[in-house]
Order: sequence, then C-alpha cells, then structure tokens
Amino acid sequence: MAMMTVQQIFDLGVKRGIENDPRGISGVKKHLTRVKKQYDELGENERKYFDTDRLTNPYPDSAVHVDDGKTKVKRILAGIDISAADILLASQLNERGTPVDLVISHHPTGKALANLQDVMDMVVDVYERIGVPVHLAEKMFEDRMREIGRGTHPANHFQVVDIAKLLHINFLSAHTITDNMVDSFISGHLKKKKPEFIKDIIEALLELPEYQQAKKNGAGPKIISGSGHHRTGKFIVEMTGGTNPSSKVYQPLSNYGISTVITMHMKDDAMNKATESSLNVIVSGHMASDSLGMNLWLDELEKSGIEIIPCGGLIRVSRNRLVSKKK
Repeated sequence: MAMMTVQQIFDLGVKRGIENDPRGISGVKKHLTRVKKQYDELGENERKYFDTDRLTNPYPDSAVHVDDGKTKVKRILAGIDISAADILLASQLNERGTPVDLVISHHPTGKALANLQDVMDMVVDVYERIGVPVHLAEKMFEDRMREIGRGTHPANHFQVVDIAKLLHINFLSAHTITDNMVDSFISGHLKKKKPEFIKDIIEALLELPEYQQAKKNGAGPKIISGSGHHRTGKFIVEMTGGTNPSSKVYQPLSNYGISTVITMHMKDDAMNKATESSLNVIVSGHMASDSLGMNLWLDELEKSGIEIIPCGGLIRVSRNRLVSKKK
C-alpha cells in the first residue's frame, strides 16, 4: 500500500472536512468563490500579505506548519493539544528507534491559531437554515469573531512551530477539519436514535467509546441546563465553527424553534443565557468530542498502513480494530 506524504494527509483532511461541512459542499464552494473574489480585488501591496492557502483550504484554523516535502509517513504522533514537550517527545522517539514522521495537533497553533476567528462565519449559514434571520446571525457572529480575534492576537502563536522547525519535525494542525467530522457524526447518530427525552441523548452519547472513557475519567456528557426528563424537541448539534458562539445566540435559537443544544463545552455566561431562554443544554465533553473527530480521520490514515501514537489528551479509539474484534 502506497504511503502518503504530509501534504497528501492534510489534503485528505480538508476533503473530509468539506464533505462533512454543515454548509454542504455547495456552501463551501460559495465560500471559496468569495475568497477568490476578495483576493482578485486586492492591490499588489496587499496581495503579498494574503495567505494563498485560503484559495483552496476553507479552514484557515487548520494548516501544515512544517513539511520537508519528501517524507512518506509511516508513523504519526497525534494529540488534541501539542506542546513544546510533545515535539521534544517526537524527537526523543526518533532517537530511540521509533521514528515519528509527522506530529498532528487538533487545536490550532501558528498561523492556524492566529486565523481562528476566520472560520466562525460558517455557522451563519447553519443558523439561517434553522430559521434565524441572516442579519441577526451575521451580527452575533461578527461580534464574536472580533472578540476571538482580540483574544488570540497577543498569543505566542509560533512557539511550538519554531521548535518543530528547529528539530525538523513535520507538523500540522487539523481543527475545523475534524470538528466538522464529529459534528456530522453526532448529528447522524442522534437522528438515528430519535431521542425523546434529554436523558436519551446522554444514553446515546454513552454508546460511543470516547464518551464512555471520558465518563470514567470524570469528564463525560452532562446536562447543564434543563432536566433529563424534559422532552428533546428540535435539537441542534453545536460542535464546529471554531469555538463557542456568542451567548447572545441562545434566545434567538429558542425563539426560532430550538429546544435543545448539544455542544462540546460552554462558559457560564452562555449557560446562564441558555437557561434564561428555557433551552436544554447538554455538554458532551470537550476532549471526548475532539477525540471522536480526530479518530474518524486517523482511522482512515490507519487503514492506509500508518501507525498512530496518541498523546496530548487524545482518547484514541480505533474503529478499525473494533470492527476486527467483532469479526
């Protein structure tokens, strides 16, 4: 079986991200068309600052940071968060005879972190589809995008990337790419289960091994607004789009027919607003949900013959092996 290069692995991730994008493939194409138009309208001085990767990659919070351009990847060190220590771990594994050809971080770093806010407008299309007027959705997300942009701007974006470059460790981040995959997977899983009550959603999530392990670790699915005996009603899965939306979205969601929100994590101010809006809210668990999205992609890489070494909070579950055991 032919080995994949770093770029081929990333391109496959982008492809799967697009296939699972809540906007649909046509919505992603419209987005890329708008980006191309923006690029074409730039002056020569402005173009030199434009990241041309955006012309083909609709997820600027996902990027290849280091790629020697020649490695055929046989082994990956993958984590939810990759720190300088994890890059050093990869270097140590190389020296000890367990060569790591690529390190993958789910959460963004480098330019992917600096551009985190730029993926958030994708959720405007999702909210418009469930009935929220587009002008309200755009206003709420524009405000939140500016807030996230201000929050990430002062970060030391390239600290870990610089270490990877110095140690010649191939490195990439895959954020919204795999968030789209978990969002799509959970949405499909719950639609099949047709949960009548909120407790049924918890039970459905706990059928999945990532959530089972998270519960054992003390970070499993929880109801943070509403009750297990409340009826589910119309629900929305909120697991992609860069980060949590503005707390202002929950009253409009309630007004336009949403009864239940299933999300990875939620801050107190958003929980309070959701509670005031009479919404049921289930927090599925951050690491478990991120791990599920990563696993769906990593399983595909594993099928191509690549070994996966989990680190950095990744709850590694190989569905390839689960299927083999059943056989």
